[in-house]
Amino acid sequence: MRPAVRPVGRLLGPVWLWPALVMLAVGAYRLGTPDLWRDEIATSTVATRSLGDMLRLLQHIDASNGAYYLLMHGWTAVFGDSAVALRIPSVLAMAGAAAFVALTARRLFGGRVAAIGAGLLFAVPPLVSRYAQEARSYALVTCAIAAATYFLLRALERPTWRRWAPYCAAMALAGAGHLVSFSTVAGQAALVGLHLWRTREATDRRLLWQYPLAVVVAALPVLPVVLLGSRQSDRQLGWIATPSLRGLARFGESLFGSHLVFYAFVLLAVPALALPGRRLQAWQALLLAELPVVSVWLVSRLGETSYFIDRYLLFTVPAWAVLAGGGVGAAYGAVAALVRRGPAPRRAVAVAGVVAAGMLAVPAVAALPRQPAIRYVGSHTGSEEPFRVAARTIAVGYHSGDGMAAPLGNQSWAMVWPGVSHYLPSDVHPYPVFVAQSADDAEDLSPVACAKPEDCLGSVSRIWLLVLGDTADPLGAMPTDQAQLLRTQYGDPDQVTPLGGFTLALLDRDT
Repeated sequence: MRPAVRPVGRLLGPVWLWPALVMLAVGAYRLGTPDLWRDEIATSTVATRSLGDMLRLLQHIDASNGAYYLLMHGWTAVFGDSAVALRIPSVLAMAGAAAFVALTARRLFGGRVAAIGAGLLFAVPPLVSRYAQEARSYALVTCAIAAATYFLLRALERPTWRRWAPYCAAMALAGAGHLVSFSTVAGQAALVGLHLWRTREATDRRLLWQYPLAVVVAALPVLPVVLLGSRQSDRQLGWIATPSLRGLARFGESLFGSHLVFYAFVLLAVPALALPGRRLQAWQALLLAELPVVSVWLVSRLGETSYFIDRYLLFTVPAWAVLAGGGVGAAYGAVAALVRRGPAPRRAVAVAGVVAAGMLAVPAVAALPRQPAIRYVGSHTGSEEPFRVAARTIAVGYHSGDGMAAPLGNQSWAMVWPGVSHYLPSDVHPYPVFVAQSADDAEDLSPVACAKPEDCLGSVSRIWLLVLGDTADPLGAMPTDQAQLLRTQYGDPDQVTPLGGFTLALLDRDT
């Protein structure tokens, strides 16, 4: 008796497995490079504080990231705050998002080709791989929205509270992680509307009130974040420009991190939207991807605060991957049906498989030039801000009792003080020059600058001076009152080292 041949699907495992593993590999590749940049330094600064200090800080700043900071507080207590340790949760979250993308595509379009293709395509956009390697909340929010979409589709098939509960939990997690992610409700409402129209003859009337109620239930835990975040928005988001119509038209290019990859996804979506079979499901995925972007654009355009920036809307990429995966699945089915009319059905499957593999390869190849470029930006040291290089230089030349001065006040956004402090060895403790309050005492991300520099200069004989930008005259880049005081008491710097992003100088009173 011939042994039974195991189906290919069983050999490959569940549809979510390979997308999750591929995304895990992409995210883990060179995870510790480059060094932490200022937003990640903020994560480390907040997460490593005591729980009480963290909660007090969130009352003044960064409440919109409060849920993520709480998660990272527990994580760093166990695994530490190295670059790799801080980024691992984001890698795991993006791998989870890839798994949910595959499950969602399977539920919308059917078939393993669409499901696995969608999950693999999700790992392709350079912006996805970047934020899979960043210690911020964007990967967690993307995973939560991808999960919420999958749970929503399950609830639409059988609207019981046992199925609505995980949807509510996923949406609450996403909203607490980043408030802008709740704009996905615009796309979900369209998805639900098309579902009701498609199944109008057999529609379960409970959906008409269960979905709105589920959204309200999911929003309740997010309300404290909304109240606190609204009071902090001017300070944290004032730098985001009001978007233009041109910005909306070209937003896909920045959302994917590559215009070639974005247009490849658009082309892959065409078969799903054009070929008969599951066109309505394709439109559901398209609206899920586009309506949150349009709604955030409108709010940013008409309101006082802009939220229109690519990483805030990264959670819409899973819907694009689902749609593109549906296009690959539709093309695979069409080619297989065309070739199957001949004498060799197995050849039809082989030919269709080659076509599907080629379609998946196009955006992957297009993304290759941008994958390293989108991570290694900024200074010549290979990081966005050379905190580690500055800390290493200070540590090598450090004398006990040295001081350090770094940008504060209206330049605190650069996170130079906490960034360099993060990388300083535990036995190097420079005196904080021009600092009135430490970040912990001020319940803020950075120390508070002295109103009168002469009151906070101290009696140090040497000062390590850090200023923004590459310059041969670091004192000229400082506030006038601080620069004048230092020139009077220390003269010109003994050594000036531009690091790419900011400049390090050493002032020595004795020389």
